[in-house]
Amino acid sequence: MAINLQKGQKVSLSKDNAGLSKVVIGLGWDEVPRKKGGLFAPKPQAVDCDASAILLQNGRLVDKEDLVYFGNLRHRSGTVQHMGDNLTGAGEGDDEQIIVDLASVPAQYDRIVIVVNIYAAVKRKQHFGMIQNAFIRLVDSRNNNEMCRYNLTEDYSGMTAMIFGEVYRHNGEWKFNAMGQGTADPGLAELARRFQ
Repeated sequence: MAINLQKGQKVSLSKDNAGLSKVVIGLGWDEVPRKKGGLFAPKPQAVDCDASAILLQNGRLVDKEDLVYFGNLRHRSGTVQHMGDNLTGAGEGDDEQIIVDLASVPAQYDRIVIVVNIYAAVKRKQHFGMIQNAFIRLVDSRNNNEMCRYNLTEDYSGMTAMIFGEVYRHNGEWKFNAMGQGTADPGLAELARRFQ
């Protein structure tokens, strides 16, 4: 049975899942319904959220090649793979997925931070207050069992990016930390700089 996490809560992925190797990190969100403008008002643009994984060494991003996102779908080690960009967030279930082969992540990487930013947020005047039902969940790829889920419930109005959580190595075991930290970073490049 999946564990529902609260902000700041940490959970071991390895402890109750012997032999765990690959996890699917699913992220989802829905756009808050917007009022329609007048007959000649421009149609509002869909909010395009982009999930990314940032691989850290000793808690720091040391190479731009360690960013896995819609423009670099596979980490050079082959252990982190983004399954592709969803432009609207429409539909049920995961909007974007990142697969991590925990058993094979090179030893120098101690953390994989999962972030989501709104594409062209500043230009489009969009923010996370326009998003609802946002979540991150970790699934055991062997049996599709959901191990844990973190639903974001706070009001993130004005925030254009989100640090959802991190998968990290501690004393030889993999854990997950539910972070839910909103930022005003306009894009992935600025968000990634927080970890340099």
